[in-house]
Amino acid sequence: QVHIVESGGGLVQAGGSLRLSCAASGVSGRIFSMYVMGWFRQAPGKEREFVAGIGWSGGNTDYLASVKGRFAISRDNAKNTVYLQMNSLKPEDTAIYYCAARTNPLRSRMPQEYDYWGQGTQVTVSS
Repeated sequence: QVHIVESGGGLVQAGGSLRLSCAASGVSGRIFSMYVMGWFRQAPGKEREFVAGIGWSGGNTDYLASVKGRFAISRDNAKNTVYLQMNSLKPEDTAIYYCAARTNPLRSRMPQEYDYWGQGTQVTVSS
């Protein structure tokens, strides 16, 4: 069973930065490297939304329009880890951030198309 754990969340002032990490266990590095990985977020009273995704090679990335240019997703397949570097944070970025893995090799922005999820990490941006 694949187990995903996010870390790196916290409280930051507007304009600040955070780096989220997502570590996957219970899967070999070779298999993990074939997963599409995504970051999603959910604010209180709102639906879970796609934030960023990355293909197996790391070169195929996708971003929510409102974070493009501020956030960067990357992966280290040797460590079974995915990162989300978040810069120029805004209060509207406040949410629980989730990491997810998709075994289908095609990229997707739909939460229901991801197979494994972490428990989430809270990001709070103060104004």
